[in-house]
Amino acid sequence: MPMEIQIIRAQEFVRLGAKGRFDLKASKAVLAQLAAACCKRGINQALLDLRALQPGPKPMFTPNDLVRLVNTFREIGFTHKQRLAVLYSSDPYHRARLFAFIAKLRGWRVQAFDNFESAVTWLAADAGPTVETEFTPVAKTVPVRQLAEVLATKSAPSPEIVVKAPGHVRRVVNPGKPVKTRSSSAAAPAIVRKFSQPASSSQSLR
Repeated sequence: MPMEIQIIRAQEFVRLGAKGRFDLKASKAVLAQLAAACCKRGINQALLDLRALQPGPKPMFTPNDLVRLVNTFREIGFTHKQRLAVLYSSDPYHRARLFAFIAKLRGWRVQAFDNFESAVTWLAADAGPTVETEFTPVAKTVPVRQLAEVLATKSAPSPEIVVKAPGHVRRVVNPGKPVKTRSSSAAAPAIVRKFSQPASSSQSLR
């Protein structure tokens, strides 16, 4: 069965084209050769071009054949880092698409295409989209303090209250603290009221 391998360096991938008819053994050999070419060149994208294959009156593979083929991926050298695009021009029995579907169910990165550009675009997307980063200043930690703590540490001193009463002075420095009382030696000044006595009648008569 003649075949050829090409390397296309738009977004590097290995392309393998095949002609004629495939059976299970030949398909396994082709996939093994494709996996080896990827490994040798350090490339994780592969394109299996089946457009030259002409479908016969009956499908070439049964669903069980495709399952067995997918189950040999690790054995023939494929890894989960690699992408495999299957390109077909006609798939009347849905075998190319079924092959890709079974492979994806098994955790492999396989996709079937009927358009070359779509296949290449899918392979090129393996590098992932460019992520735009935006500069953000480093966040600063702002301490959060309870109101009671702030009032306890930064409140203004309470005004001094002085209460004077006759015979002692009661001084309250801060409300809420014990009251200090001291006696005063000096008594409050007495209030003296002077009344002028009226002249007696006898004096007035004189």
